[in-house]
Amino acid sequence: MLLIDAHEDLAWNMLTFQRDYSRSAAEIRRSEAGSSIWKWNGDSLLGWEEYQHGQVMLIFATLFATPLRRKQGEWDTQCYADSRQAQKLYRAQLEAYYNLVEQHPQKFSLVLSQEDLHRLQEDWQTEKQAHAVGLLILMEGADAIEHPRQVEEWWNLGVRVLCPAWASNAFCGSTDEPGRLTKLGQQLLEAMAGAGFALDISHMDEPAALQALDRYEGTVIATHANAKALLKGVESHRHLSDLLIRRLVERDGVIGVMPYNAYLKAAWRDGDRREAVSLLDVVAHLDYICQLAGDSRHVGIGSDFDGGFGWQSVPSEIDTIADLQKLAQPLAERGYSSEDIANIFFRNWLRCCERFLP
Repeated sequence: MLLIDAHEDLAWNMLTFQRDYSRSAAEIRRSEAGSSIWKWNGDSLLGWEEYQHGQVMLIFATLFATPLRRKQGEWDTQCYADSRQAQKLYRAQLEAYYNLVEQHPQKFSLVLSQEDLHRLQEDWQTEKQAHAVGLLILMEGADAIEHPRQVEEWWNLGVRVLCPAWASNAFCGSTDEPGRLTKLGQQLLEAMAGAGFALDISHMDEPAALQALDRYEGTVIATHANAKALLKGVESHRHLSDLLIRRLVERDGVIGVMPYNAYLKAAWRDGDRREAVSLLDVVAHLDYICQLAGDSRHVGIGSDFDGGFGWQSVPSEIDTIADLQKLAQPLAERGYSSEDIANIFFRNWLRCCERFLP
C-alpha cells in the first residue's frame, strides 16, 4: 500500500551530517560507523531503497533550523540569531532539495502543483520496479520571514506548507514557550491564506493554535503530533489535546502520528530499551484520533524520522521507514477495513494536498 509521510527533516540532515538520502539507510549507517552522529541523532531510519520497499510515495520535506538559544551542541550547524540568518539557512536547505532532484531525477521529484501530485501518483501505480519519491516543501518555523509580505516570495520558491513557530517568535508561542497569536502572527496567517499555504499547527502553543483554527481560511493540518490523552503526566504543549483534535477534525484537517517512543509512551526516555514500545502503541494513537473523529479520515503518519532521533528511539518492530507497512496488520486486527487503512496510509494526506496545491 502507498504511504505518505508528512514530516521528515531531510535537508537538516543533509547539511548537518552530510547524509545522502539517494543511498540506502544501510549505506548511511555504514558510512557513519565509528562517528558520534548516532549519539546526536541516532542511526538513520531513511534511505531511497527503504522508500521503495515501504512504498513511500510522498514526503513533506522540511526547512528546519533552530534559534541559537536552542542550539543542541557544537555539532548543530543549522542555528540562527535573527531572521536574516534563518533566511540564509532555509535558502541553503531549499537549494539542497533542488540539487537532490537535479542530481537524482529518477529518485526524487518536487511536488509543487496538483499536476505534479497526480503525475507522481500515476507513476507509483504502475508496476515499475522503482519510482521517484515526491518532495513537498514544508517550512517548520517562520523565523525566516521578517514580515508577512515576504510570504509570497517563499511560495514562489516552492514552499507549500508553513508552521508559524517551532520555537516562540514574533508570530506566536510554541511548544513549552507559551504565547498567543500576535498582531504580526495574524497578518502572517492572512498572507498565508492569500498565497494558498496549508497551515501546520504542530508546534504552536495551544491558545495560538486555537486562534489560528478560528481565523485561518485555508487548509489546516498537524503534520507530526500525537494524542495528549494517551500521555498521562506529560505536561508538554507538544501533544494535541482532545479539544485541538476535535477542532482539526471540524476543519477537515489531518494529524500525522509520530512513531517516536517518547511521544508514544509517557514513561519512555531517550536511552531506554526500544523493546518497551511496539507498533501497538502507534496504533493506539491512530485509533484514539479515529475514535474522537468518528471515522478514519483525519489521521495519517508524520514520522519525523531522523529528526533528532533514530533507530534507537522507535518501536521494536521498526528497523527503517519501510517497516511502517507493518502497521496494516495490527490496524486490521483492531477492526479497520482496507479502506480505513488506505486512508491512514496515504489517502487522507492526498486529499489535503489536492486542496491546497495549485
